[in-house]
Amino acid sequence: MYCVLYIKFNSLSYNYLKSIKKFSRVCARAPLRIGLAGGGTDINDYFNIYSGATLNIAINKYAYAQLDISENTFIAESLDSGIVSEINAIKESNEIPNQLKLHYAVFNRIRKDFCNSENFNVRLSTYCDAPIGSGLGSSSTLVVAIIKAFSEFLNLGLDDYFIAELAYKIEREDCNLKGGKQDQYSAAFGGLNFIEFNKNNTIVNNLRLKSSFKCELESSLVLHFTGISRSSEKVILDQTNSIFSKKNEALDSLHKIKEEAFKMKNYILRGDRNGIRDSINKGWEYKLLTSQKVSNKLIEDRIKLGFDFGAEAAKVSGAGGGGFILFMCQPNQGIKLRNRLLEESVETFFCTFNSKGAEAWMMD
Repeated sequence: MYCVLYIKFNSLSYNYLKSIKKFSRVCARAPLRIGLAGGGTDINDYFNIYSGATLNIAINKYAYAQLDISENTFIAESLDSGIVSEINAIKESNEIPNQLKLHYAVFNRIRKDFCNSENFNVRLSTYCDAPIGSGLGSSSTLVVAIIKAFSEFLNLGLDDYFIAELAYKIEREDCNLKGGKQDQYSAAFGGLNFIEFNKNNTIVNNLRLKSSFKCELESSLVLHFTGISRSSEKVILDQTNSIFSKKNEALDSLHKIKEEAFKMKNYILRGDRNGIRDSINKGWEYKLLTSQKVSNKLIEDRIKLGFDFGAEAAKVSGAGGGGFILFMCQPNQGIKLRNRLLEESVETFFCTFNSKGAEAWMMD
């Protein structure tokens, strides 16, 4: 998504902005992620009761944000959707176009929490390397990138934990969007992380890879876009209804998915390629039991096609229902697999990993 926002400044932040006029812009970016294990256990309905765990890797695909001082009113323009909207900061959120609600929600939270609810003049431009609903955490990553930009712009000094938690609250509380908690932390921290969730806190455990095994994984993992941008909220809501309506196989499957996250951590640390392969496949089998909306004929056909051309493991990234499929193959099969999947979607590529997380910088 690409969006431009113009917001009217007042005295508190205006005085600060006058001191940084030597900077023409502030930029930020945050990495998207692939989930290897544990997806679904990072939903608060689950981890508040049972605790959760995920293992994900930040990749070199990004959501970007840019802030510029402006003298205009608050205008939002989504170049992807063609929507242009002039929005007053005091408007109710339900008057904001859906494509712009995350942008407005971040501004409103920053304005209230750090600027004494005063408005300020700023232009925010954002875009993302993957569409919303891709299963790579694009919505949450976009929010993290915007917060990171505001933190740099207003000299707030927010750390990674604070940014991730604030992004989570903006999405889940301010915007009332259903979803998990791993994406915000992956985007803020970057790297390969085993993340533990419970009712009281979230713990990010960064796992270090030997350079040789990192190269092996980057040569083995292929992402392929199905062409479907789905609403993760609908899939997650169906999962939640299935899991907590009664004690059933959906809940048991989530417990097994969490177990695979712990196993995956050990496979990663030991450099056990076969263990990683088997865990991806098992995790996908368990995921299918959590909701009928996780898969469909298109996904099944693409996964079968992948296996026909050298894949050893496959799973849908994110909640399911569409978005990207993650394939694992032997490195010498990767080109054949990628080239065949490219015939179905040009958004097919090898994964390369990001280790730095959200970054921001100022330019003259």
